[in-house]
Amino acid sequence: MLHSLAGGAAGLAAMQTLSADDSCVAPWIDAHSHIWTRDVARYPLAQGKTLDDLDPPSFTTEELLDVTHKNGVGKVVLIAHSVFYLWDNSYMLDAARRHPDAFRIVGMVDDRAPAPGAAMRRLLAQKVTGFRITPFIYNDRWLEQPGMREMWKTAAETQQNMCCLINPSDLADVDAMCAAHPETPVVIDHFARIGVDGEFRDADLEALCKLARHKHTAVKISAYYALGKKQPPHDELIPMIRRMLDAFGPERLMWASDAPYQIVGKNSYADSIALIRDRIDFLSAADKQWLLRKTAERVFFYA
Repeated sequence: MLHSLAGGAAGLAAMQTLSADDSCVAPWIDAHSHIWTRDVARYPLAQGKTLDDLDPPSFTTEELLDVTHKNGVGKVVLIAHSVFYLWDNSYMLDAARRHPDAFRIVGMVDDRAPAPGAAMRRLLAQKVTGFRITPFIYNDRWLEQPGMREMWKTAAETQQNMCCLINPSDLADVDAMCAAHPETPVVIDHFARIGVDGEFRDADLEALCKLARHKHTAVKISAYYALGKKQPPHDELIPMIRRMLDAFGPERLMWASDAPYQIVGKNSYADSIALIRDRIDFLSAADKQWLLRKTAERVFFYA
């Protein structure tokens, strides 16, 4: 059962105050959410997964939009779910076809299959402006394969983002790839999972901040349910957000929920957006515009 998702009067007031477009009912952009459906006849699950593995049991396009609109979010970047669908982007592609203004997609391409660069170019026309890459699928030399290097080279030409789901131990390898492909846009998911064990180690933060020297690298400040104390109000994450702001500036940071995972258990969608919208005193109204909308719009909604 999903918990209460409405942002309430505070969220509406903040939305009205900060929106650059008074005609826009839901101005914010969520840079990271998953969706899935129980219609496995049309959208089969991968890797032997069954309906019993879906948790929550359903989080469809419509359920996502219901959550986001209640919290002032009108656009979402849909993220491939490698556990449920692996290389199959079909459900997200269909969602973007039905809602072309609301969605952009971070899909998946198998870099060890033939011609991954060509596959990337084909998907760009279907609102796929990024690709999830992660060592959690290929643990051995995950960035060193010829197909992966082809993807980074292609991304420099198409401006599709290489979106890295990584741990702090992977930051040095990503840093080296950014140096080798300086025109490739790169997005780091979830602070590189710093704080997933409850600890915010300075060496990890320094390694993440080091990526700021690459001008096309951005960071999602997201997945609060999984970091630190793993429950609202998430204030223990504020010093880490300040470090990111100082290193990258607001133009390269973007808020994201990681729904539906943020909205089960002790957490809610409203808790996530409220941390940026309401609880950080050093963020100006202009900063919030970047973190809650403009960065994701620039990075993902360019096509």
